[in-house]
Amino acid sequence: MACLSPDEVKKIGFRCVGDNPRISDKASFYNPGNISLGNNVRIDDFCVFSAGEGGIILGDYIHVAVFSSFIGRGKIALSDFCNISSRVSVYSSNDDYSGQSMTNPTIPEAFTAVDHADVYFEKHVIVGCGSVVLPGITLREGCAIGALSLVSADCDAFSIYAGNPIKRIKSRSRDLLSIEDEFLKSK
Repeated sequence: MACLSPDEVKKIGFRCVGDNPRISDKASFYNPGNISLGNNVRIDDFCVFSAGEGGIILGDYIHVAVFSSFIGRGKIALSDFCNISSRVSVYSSNDDYSGQSMTNPTIPEAFTAVDHADVYFEKHVIVGCGSVVLPGITLREGCAIGALSLVSADCDAFSIYAGNPIKRIKSRSRDLLSIEDEFLKSK
């Protein structure tokens, strides 16, 4: 993966950028003035960040793997140490599929009924490849989402979920919290 230089990252026009960004030269950013990146953020090839009014905020030590996307008018916020696997789609806006309105962004708002709602990922969340996270969702600290899951409801802390629709599978270990402490002390 070819990464942008610090000067190239600055030219994108992010709201703010922390230290040590590793951003692919093949990633795309729309409305970058509404996107904030923390320290040690890695964004891989072919990711798309389309920030609406709410913006997109990535904390520290975040990895976003290839072909992932973050799209919508609402806020999308990832706290520290989140890991987004390949082909994950996170939406803070969603069309009305009922047929009682028209759909798609080429239609004026007066004829659509798009739902906009903020999305929050707390610390140490991991989302498996091919998963979709819908508007209005909060993934609590340490939550893990298995591959190919449809996240249509909030998920509890230190729990593992999977499926379509998602179901809680079991608890997730909290050992990573003490490992985080050791890691931060080593810095």
